Amino acid sequence: MEALKPNPVIRLLPSLTDLAFLMPAAFVFLRMNGAPGMLGDGDTGWHVRTGEWILANGRVPSQDIFSYTKAGEPWFAWEWLWDVSFAWMYRHGGMAAVVLASLLVISATSVLLFRLVRRRCGNALIAIGVMFLVTGGCAIHYLARPHLFTFLFIVIFYSILERVREGEIRLLWWLPALTVLWTNIHGAFFVGIFLAGAYAVGELISAVTNADSRQRLEAARRSTPYLMAAGGCLLASFINPYTYHLHRHIVEYLTDKYQYQSIGEFQSFNFHHPVTMFFEPMLLAAFGAAVWSLIKRQYVYAILILGWAHLALTVVRNEPIFMLLAGLPVAVFLESMVSSVVGANVAGILRRTALHFRNFSADFTATDSISRAHVTSFAALALLTALFYAPHPPANCRAEYDARHYPAKAVEMLQKASAPETIFTDDEWGDYLIYRLYPGKKVFIDGRSDFYGPKFNQKYLDVMNVRYDWESNLNRYHVDTILLPPNSPLAATLKESRHWHPIYDDGVAIVFRAGALGGRNQVSVVSSDGKYRDHRIAKPQPGDRTITISNLRSEPS
Repeated sequence: MEALKPNPVIRLLPSLTDLAFLMPAAFVFLRMNGAPGMLGDGDTGWHVRTGEWILANGRVPSQDIFSYTKAGEPWFAWEWLWDVSFAWMYRHGGMAAVVLASLLVISATSVLLFRLVRRRCGNALIAIGVMFLVTGGCAIHYLARPHLFTFLFIVIFYSILERVREGEIRLLWWLPALTVLWTNIHGAFFVGIFLAGAYAVGELISAVTNADSRQRLEAARRSTPYLMAAGGCLLASFINPYTYHLHRHIVEYLTDKYQYQSIGEFQSFNFHHPVTMFFEPMLLAAFGAAVWSLIKRQYVYAILILGWAHLALTVVRNEPIFMLLAGLPVAVFLESMVSSVVGANVAGILRRTALHFRNFSADFTATDSISRAHVTSFAALALLTALFYAPHPPANCRAEYDARHYPAKAVEMLQKASAPETIFTDDEWGDYLIYRLYPGKKVFIDGRSDFYGPKFNQKYLDVMNVRYDWESNLNRYHVDTILLPPNSPLAATLKESRHWHPIYDDGVAIVFRAGALGGRNQVSVVSSDGKYRDHRIAKPQPGDRTITISNLRSEPS
């Protein structure tokens, strides 16, 4: 009997795939202030300017081009391919093109992961529920920066490796080729190598723990393609402008204790952060899935869950990666639990509820799996594009840095006034100054903490926290203008200083210029050892706080 063809109208209706596509945008516009929220990190600006420099010069920079403090020193522009691509978009479509393309990358990542989870667990409702948690957890890093491609590549690698488990071994050839792209777009390319290695280790554990000699041999053989793929990915990662020097730089960067002490995204996970409402349920479910995976001898899932849960708890920047990798085993685990309850000797109401849910989910999944034209997704994308490029777009569709958090008006004042020679500001606003003032002006410091190194970064923090030698550090670089948030400790000190005077204050930023006794010949207000600080001058104002790079870099909820 010939199967009935679905009504063509169904192909026009939205599906859960459309919902997965739109879910990241919903988080961006409902919880993150829209386009300005995706520009909540100044790094986007210097990435775009780097790309413009590459387009103009036809090569990747090997020396610093942005600072006056470390000008000409060796620098790794390790995300150069993103820089070039998005600088081209910026040239033709402005910052709106950068934000829209970033949003498209997030949505594509969400769709690919949803379809992988749905295929593996077989339950569309569980899959979309898990995706809600994953999206909420990843939103902490929904910023228009290169790392969004790491999220995308993780899901692509994950999908390929799962297909290989099902017998499509030839797909492994794609991994080294993809690694070349990943390496030149973002420095977290080693995650892909670890993923392939995790699948190999999972098979090796099966070989060691299996009592049957023939099954042990088969498991050992299954590990070989994964090991070869991981090795191929490692070799492919050397295809970059800096060759093996990039790998050495990344190792030095990730093992530098300073990063973990002073950089916000290297700190431990904060359970008071709003993202906890998504991370905590996933963490609990993931631990259950890890135990279940060990019982079922699916060791790779346990390795991924336990390994990345540890990394997410100790370094918050790893939290989105954990969410992406935990989603699949959690969904498979939840579907298994529903099936177990149906056949278990439990209270009748629980068994009936589980049975009804399973039957309804099966019918819904069958309907949702019908091929769609995804008109809803295309229409939403077209609407967003129209709003972004409208003559007077809504506030949350204006692809520009939020003037409530960045010194937009202060920079305009500096551009109109006599141009200062050397400006000091914090690292986040240094990124913004590169975007607004480069190449006319260079910065004291910006967000490239790996480039500046721990010694210089510590000097910068000493200035921001008004340590005893703060003035000598400024004098060393002939700083004549200081741009700061009004409530910073250094701003509180400068307000009382005889050597600096404010020339602009709009409540978001305050600008100080060196006075007649300031500039290159300032006199410190404390003794050389810092013991006899002038308490009146250094007295903090209400709301002042000690500055660290960790609290200079805010993260969206």
